[in-house]
Amino acid sequence: MIRIGEHVLTWQDPLVWAGLAGAGLLLMLVLLLRAVGRVSRLGYPLSQLAGRVQALSDGQERLAGGLHHVTEAEAQSRGVMLELMERRLAEVQGSMAESLHGTARRTAHSLGELQERLKVIDRAQENITRLSGDVLSLQDILSNKQTRGAFGEIQLTDIVSKALPPDSYTLQATLSNGRRADCLIRLPEPPGPIVIDAKFPLEAYEHLRRADTKDMRARAGQAFRLSVRKHLRDIADRYILDGETADSALMFLPSEAVFAELHGNFPEVVREGFALRVWIVSPTTCMATLNTLRAVLKDARMREQAGAIRRELALLHADVERLGGRVDNLDRHFAAAARDVAEIRISADKAGQRARRLDGFDFDEGAEKVVPMTRS
Repeated sequence: MIRIGEHVLTWQDPLVWAGLAGAGLLLMLVLLLRAVGRVSRLGYPLSQLAGRVQALSDGQERLAGGLHHVTEAEAQSRGVMLELMERRLAEVQGSMAESLHGTARRTAHSLGELQERLKVIDRAQENITRLSGDVLSLQDILSNKQTRGAFGEIQLTDIVSKALPPDSYTLQATLSNGRRADCLIRLPEPPGPIVIDAKFPLEAYEHLRRADTKDMRARAGQAFRLSVRKHLRDIADRYILDGETADSALMFLPSEAVFAELHGNFPEVVREGFALRVWIVSPTTCMATLNTLRAVLKDARMREQAGAIRRELALLHADVERLGGRVDNLDRHFAAAARDVAEIRISADKAGQRARRLDGFDFDEGAEKVVPMTRS
């Protein structure tokens, strides 16, 4: 392989062979000139030199013919090679076109599926955005003390309305001390009406939940403990009144997380609530407690109606005795009617016998035998 500038020549290239032939011819001419000079110096005859030159000329012609033959063979081989390369290139182009067509079709299908999935993702994103707005609005509700109290009251109202009959409780009932109870359940004596308060200390719990370090958690825990204790004492002072309410009250926590935090990490606060006779309830335990109170109300109402039930039973007994007498009278009437029917049957039998005697011209008055009746 020979590199000339940017061109690369191989040994199969005709230019290489032509160059080699020219170089060989030039070499032969040089040798010939040297030989002529040597002959002239040595005094060789010109006839011999002419023969040598003729031989060299013949060799050059043969070499040119061989080069021409090699050039034609190379051109023919190059044509065959070009034809083969064009055919292979056409096949490759067809295969690539088919592959590109299939790839384009699959790409279009994939893009269609991707578009559908993007639509689904867009709808899901809209739902997430809407839910995020709802969560933010709920956080806004719970961040304000008044709205948080309203939220707890709404949840408490929903639970109480599902667990108790409408005439057994009063919402926003005002007590004799001027305090307004979120819900007053009218239980019979004892224990008497019991108050449910729906407020809860969320700020202290939020600080406790966001505490990162041990010191921050300790301070937040202490603040949460003090907040719950103050709320328990306020309920005991405001909603437990001698002679008016029961000797206990309920503190409703509309958050199961706060309820679990209290019972899991602050058991002393729960025990203090027991000592103050303020029972801490969550939505789940509140529903269970109200179901128990409903059973108490049902039993009390049954006891209240026990006298009325006894009176109704006495009246029912008198009605049953009166019905028995009337049945006896009807039975006597039925017995008299049965005797009358039997006598009517006897009279009918005698009339039938006389009719048969008349029909047979049997006028023997002394004959009193009874002829049995036959049914036709």
